[in-house]
Amino acid sequence: MSDSTMVTQAPLDREAELDALEAQVREALQRARAAGASAAEAHAQLSRGLSVNVRLGEVETLEHMQDRGISVTVLIGRRKGQASSADLRPETIAACVDRALDIARFTEEDPCNGLADPTRLADGTGDLDLWHPTPMDAEAAIARALACEAAGRAEPRISNSEGAAFNAGLGLAVYGNSNGFIGRSSGTEYSQSCILLAGRGDGMQRDYSYDSRRCLADLEPVEATGAEAARRTVGRLGASPLPTRAMPVLFAPRVATGLVGHLLRAISGSALIRNASFLKDRVGDRILPDWFRLAERPHLRRGASSAFFDNEGVATAEREIVAAGVLTGYVLSSYTARRLGLETTGNAGGARNLLVPPGGDGAGDLLASMGDGFYVTEVMGQGVNLVTGDYSRGAAGYRVRDGRLDHPVEEVTIAGNLADMFRDIVAAGEDLDTRGNIHCGGLLIRRMMVAGR
Repeated sequence: MSDSTMVTQAPLDREAELDALEAQVREALQRARAAGASAAEAHAQLSRGLSVNVRLGEVETLEHMQDRGISVTVLIGRRKGQASSADLRPETIAACVDRALDIARFTEEDPCNGLADPTRLADGTGDLDLWHPTPMDAEAAIARALACEAAGRAEPRISNSEGAAFNAGLGLAVYGNSNGFIGRSSGTEYSQSCILLAGRGDGMQRDYSYDSRRCLADLEPVEATGAEAARRTVGRLGASPLPTRAMPVLFAPRVATGLVGHLLRAISGSALIRNASFLKDRVGDRILPDWFRLAERPHLRRGASSAFFDNEGVATAEREIVAAGVLTGYVLSSYTARRLGLETTGNAGGARNLLVPPGGDGAGDLLASMGDGFYVTEVMGQGVNLVTGDYSRGAAGYRVRDGRLDHPVEEVTIAGNLADMFRDIVAAGEDLDTRGNIHCGGLLIRRMMVAGR
């Protein structure tokens, strides 16, 4: 196998590459100031990746990716222009800066445009344990994906497969601005997934499993991912709708993270400045039960979104976005903060590593705490209105009786209002899903409308 199919065995000197990216950022900033920009910022990045997809024991796709690029933003007063390029030669960077300046000269002034407050910029960095390059050539990646799918297909009731995938990647980035800030970052990421089908005809069911980590050694065995996909898939055989009624609803961890995501989007600066959030002007209000906490941990070691500074160079900090059920603040960049008359929260680029600690009544055994109700393992559709909070989505999962899974459920709709749903959360489980940016266990809601047959 040639070197072109390798993601981390191909020579890569991290510090030398970061030095080169930093030099390109500095060159862009110097060019911008010399050409008349009152302020400027630049972001240069390099990424490499290897991705393989297999299906029914055969390789379907094998892709090696390598990318470099730079994005330059300039300000002429309060007018802003932005341009980007995948070519990092000096003459191309100069042309990129000139295009950004041309755009700025023809845009309207916005009094909220500007770089981040210099007093809020990060003044140092440390090791967040994000860099774990492991030699991974095409043969090794293919072997992992094949083993993942084979483990799932070993279950006799699996009738077909949509395939298994394995991905390995790394990225380096440098951000700088004309206030003198230069920040460097790097990280690796590995993931694997498997999607299987069971049954035939109208009774066919589909489900999946996956894992994603910064370090290859932290991934669960590929056979475990395939076997879990099979377990979930066959567990849905024989599913049927429920009668329409109001009942307790328990969101499985992989679905509960999406519910927390709705909360984050509702308190994001982009939604707030558009008056597109049912949580606008709610800071200081209790929007969740008094035991509920939502913590941001941007310095989590090996975290999916860990960083010492945000996309504007502002220092990140741990905080509780929700404390004792009370919304303590929003998720803001410098621009959205100025639009709202507030201060940046160091969240340009989004919130980083959110944690919902276990709590409430019955956090140790949510099924037993619920007693009778509906355990949701999948939601479908886009029926979430952040302006009003109205929530209505297709769902599948299991009917629960006496604290135990009774039978699989499909073709139902769960409906409510996010404001009511948040207030009616009874417990957050101990079964944390830690694979992504939101770490959350199951969430038990006191009552929702479940519409079926």
